[in-house]
Amino acid sequence: MRDAALAALDAATDAAALEAWRVAHLGRSGALTKLLRGLAQLPAEERPAAGAAANAAKALLEERLAEKQAALEGTRLGQLAADAIDISLPGRPVAPGRYHPSTMILREITDIFRGMGFQIAEGPEVEWERYNFDMLNIPRDHPARDMFDTFWVDANRDADGGFTTLLRTHTSPMQARIMEAHDPPIRVVVPGKCYRYEATDATHESQFHQVEGLAVDKGITFANLKHTLFEFTRQMFGPERKVRFRCDYFPFVEPGVDMSVEWNGRWVEILGAGMVHPNVLRAVGYDPEEYTGFAFGMGPERIAMLKYGITDIRLFLNNDLRFLQQF
Repeated sequence: MRDAALAALDAATDAAALEAWRVAHLGRSGALTKLLRGLAQLPAEERPAAGAAANAAKALLEERLAEKQAALEGTRLGQLAADAIDISLPGRPVAPGRYHPSTMILREITDIFRGMGFQIAEGPEVEWERYNFDMLNIPRDHPARDMFDTFWVDANRDADGGFTTLLRTHTSPMQARIMEAHDPPIRVVVPGKCYRYEATDATHESQFHQVEGLAVDKGITFANLKHTLFEFTRQMFGPERKVRFRCDYFPFVEPGVDMSVEWNGRWVEILGAGMVHPNVLRAVGYDPEEYTGFAFGMGPERIAMLKYGITDIRLFLNNDLRFLQQF
């Protein structure tokens, strides 16, 4: 009985098998227990030897059971240790994220104007025709609308069936929105995305960013506009950068200009600007005889291309990590 029990114990490989073995051999109904209970039926002269042998067998089986349990527990703990996470080890390094170059240049631009006393505002990318065109001196039959290849949204129509909702073509609608909601003085810049339905190439994209600037108060002149943009250029490109203004046309300013900076021996246009058109002031309830203002709009991606030596504007939206990880 002892030899059979030891052989069965050696074959047990897990806790469940050990427990089954214990019940079968050492439990209340186990074989050895039944043997010990049957000693009283033996002749008196055989009982001492049989009892001693049975007790010795029981002690041996209990000892071997304890050893087997300890061995299995050690194996289990070793497996747990192998699978466990050692919280004392240093963590695996996580690659830090990076700002997108468009975000970087937008922050740099807005920080410069914030330092000059401008507030930062944002507006909706899905815009009403009224703010995108009408209140900016661009009525429906105005030829200047041809300048803006518009994505119209088939969500709202007027009484004649014309579209009235669009993806904004510039950030200039915020001029009307801000002036409509606030009294002068106003000094604000508006960064945001714009959309135009046009062919893409190295210098044009259908989705891009703009930064709109607006200042309105009593006594603002073109000299204030020039000084503001000169100061912006000095901080963005350095104090030695040359700047050139040329006459240009934008329907919501009069007079209008474009501003270029000298870069590697050539002039590169970076923004358009001008004095806020009197019709725009009247549309929001301002008296153009009392208030004047200037506005400007720039493409931050074009500025980033100059500053970082980027040759193709389409790289900003391609999500190529080889490009983005350089910034």
